Amino acid sequence: DKAKLLGNSTMKEGDVIIALPSSGVHSNGFSLVRRVFDLEHHPEALQRYHADLGCTLGEALLAPTRIYVKPVLAVMEKVAVKGVSHITGGGFYENIPRCLKKGCAARIEKGSVRTPALFRHIQAAGNIPERDMYNTFNMGVGMVLVVAKEDAEQAVDILKQNGENAWVLGGIVGGDGVELC
Repeated sequence: DKAKLLGNSTMKEGDVIIALPSSGVHSNGFSLVRRVFDLEHHPEALQRYHADLGCTLGEALLAPTRIYVKPVLAVMEKVAVKGVSHITGGGFYENIPRCLKKGCAARIEKGSVRTPALFRHIQAAGNIPERDMYNTFNMGVGMVLVVAKEDAEQAVDILKQNGENAWVLGGIVGGDGVELC
């Protein structure tokens, strides 16, 4: 239904980026994960329990991908959503810009990213630079929504009422792409 298609024409500086948590790596970065943990030669690594994960590495890696359709539709019934981006392969740097209006950039404070322990394990085991982590993995953010600042609290509340532990991740500024600061 073309009338229901999202457009970013009203996106502007000061709008807010809301994060919906991921359930893990979802379906992205598994080639790197296999290499980092050398699973070809050490498949037993998948059976190792990690207290900070609360499960084995294999269980953490195979956590089912979250589906966001119902919570996002609930928000869209009440709030004008200006952009949506599913954080898949390509992480923050490739996915978030797809929903941004020309001349708009996403500014995200790293401290606002709720990175699960699984990603810290991957980074440490592979000695992966931070930028590469954010360019490969979702880092705990499965989807983002962009809304007006005055709608942010209501959007987060609706998402929480629909089972998502959503939070404000950052904001829209002038520029291009994603700034992680």
